[in-house]
Amino acid sequence: MFTSFSTALSALAADSTAIDVVGNNLANLNTPGFKTSVVSFHDLVTQSLGAGLGDTQVGFGVGTPTTLREFSQGAIQTTGGTLDAAIQGDGFFVIQGPNQAIEYTRAGNFQVDKDGNLITATGEQLQGWTQLVNGQLNTNTTPGNITVPVGTVQPPITTKNISFDMNLNAAGIAGTSTGTFATSVTVYDSLGNSHIVTATFTEDPTTPNQWNYNVAIPDADVQNPPFAPLTGSLTFGSDGSLSSTTATPGPLALTGLKDNASDMSITWDLYNGQTPRISQYAQPSSTSAVSQDGSPAAQLVRVAVADNAQILAQYSNGQQTVVGQLAMATIRNPDSLIAAGNNNYILSARSALPAVGLPGTGGRGSVKGGAVESSSVDIATQFTNLIVYQRGYEANSKVVSAVDQLSQTTINLIH
Repeated sequence: MFTSFSTALSALAADSTAIDVVGNNLANLNTPGFKTSVVSFHDLVTQSLGAGLGDTQVGFGVGTPTTLREFSQGAIQTTGGTLDAAIQGDGFFVIQGPNQAIEYTRAGNFQVDKDGNLITATGEQLQGWTQLVNGQLNTNTTPGNITVPVGTVQPPITTKNISFDMNLNAAGIAGTSTGTFATSVTVYDSLGNSHIVTATFTEDPTTPNQWNYNVAIPDADVQNPPFAPLTGSLTFGSDGSLSSTTATPGPLALTGLKDNASDMSITWDLYNGQTPRISQYAQPSSTSAVSQDGSPAAQLVRVAVADNAQILAQYSNGQQTVVGQLAMATIRNPDSLIAAGNNNYILSARSALPAVGLPGTGGRGSVKGGAVESSSVDIATQFTNLIVYQRGYEANSKVVSAVDQLSQTTINLIH
């Protein structure tokens, strides 16, 4: 009979532990990336009484419950935060915790510290790749700390190619306004200064279906004016298309610039692949598009985590550049991980070795930028469990009271 005390006490301890787990789940209801824990009960050793070899068995209570993490998918909540990221599917972000230890997390509310390091909300450094090889990220190396190029200036890109998509009026009359048309494009030199390149087209008065061109920059942009323009002619067929006999314009040479920038040699592209960019139809002369491949120097405007965990830097000239890539790890048995606090996990002796790579590969989930994964705690389930564990605690406390009364009755037999 007196073993009932220890049996009931083991149940009280187990139910108390289960209530603690429920309380922790509810406390982290709004913790990003938090995974709910479940309690697994198991009985203690059972004793066979008498000679029945199992006909009469008495247990000795319940063992200390096992707590398991359920790594089910949490809801993806859009936040608009430029550095937020949510994992959809399996996997963890790789971080470097205290003492250079590698940890893992599902929480994607990131930020940048004063040194430009990408860190978690609690200060651990994100791991990934930032090394560029020929302008491309090299992800074939060991991941390291990610440093965001805060406050950097993107150098200018010198213009090397220009183009005009346009139509010249086939009904135009030479010597009148309809027989002349001009368009322009802004180009950039090695210092990032801009220059206006103007292309003027004039219908040839003596040769049908031919337009002469003059491409130049203002005389004020060169040290020794006047500027020597690029000249030539465009010939069109009877169907209004650019004739194959039209000579390719020579490069536009911008030498002796007044701002002391490097000399420039600009190619004028008449074709988009095999398709001519310039036509001659009986419609008013007009430009549909101009393009050039240079850009001025630009300040970093913001850094954001994009889909697939790429880190993009946006500059004031509108350009976006990939400057980093977050690493992701998959672990075959994530329920074996040990919670290390701050939404992070570490490997246990039972954990499989993590496989680190890019999102969306090798069974890893995808990453959505500007969002975080919500907690997987279901409040209805937790309240139901709380009622069950509470009733279990109350029931086993009644066993203690009953055994206490029985023991008191036994003691009273001596009187």
